[in-house]
Amino acid sequence: MSMKRPVIGLLCGHQRENPDRYFVNTAYIQSVIRAGGTPILIPYQPKEQIFQILEGLDGLLVPGGVDLDPNRYGENPIVECGEVDPHWDELDLWASGYALQLNLPVLGICRGCQVLNVALGGTLIQDIPAQVKNPIKHAQAGPRWYATHDITLEAASLLGSIWGNAGKKVNSFHHQSIGQVGQGLRIVATAPDGIVEAVESSEHRFALGLQWHPELMIDHYPAALGIFEHFVRAAAAG
Repeated sequence: MSMKRPVIGLLCGHQRENPDRYFVNTAYIQSVIRAGGTPILIPYQPKEQIFQILEGLDGLLVPGGVDLDPNRYGENPIVECGEVDPHWDELDLWASGYALQLNLPVLGICRGCQVLNVALGGTLIQDIPAQVKNPIKHAQAGPRWYATHDITLEAASLLGSIWGNAGKKVNSFHHQSIGQVGQGLRIVATAPDGIVEAVESSEHRFALGLQWHPELMIDHYPAALGIFEHFVRAAAAG
């Protein structure tokens, strides 16, 4: 009999132009499968039902997506703030907050990294070009798997143990980023302009937020798949 694969919840995005559709990009699903997990898609629904689903999971992945509403972290939107979706925000914040309460392994990617931070009381930079002096390009125009900018990585960290021998470059598709860091999180990677590229929790057994997109890199950068493998192993350890 084969070993049971840990069940990983993937939170669904929501298309404003097509409100009847919830979705998760295939790259996230395939990354979980290749890392040894079984992905389960979670669409928006009442909070109590989301909590019930989480109680049966082994881990939670929070994917990328549209901007978080600044009201979620106590700010008014600036002119450059992009599309927001209240149902998407509720799903991500409800699920992430409860998963952290349950001490489930949580992996947040791009928007998911920002969700993790806001769920723990942090804030966001609403638009890097408008609010950061002399920023580098964080919305690359090359192939989506291609690593374009450097990061400085904290070697003595969970991420350092996974990514430490990889090239110190990542891919990048965002205009928002972490501002004030949430409770229990520490910064473990930054870009040359100081933008936070990764955070991890010192209070949970596995809670990692990445501002870049390792799910798009797994066929070209072995360490990218390694992130999902470490995540799924943490989920399997229960």
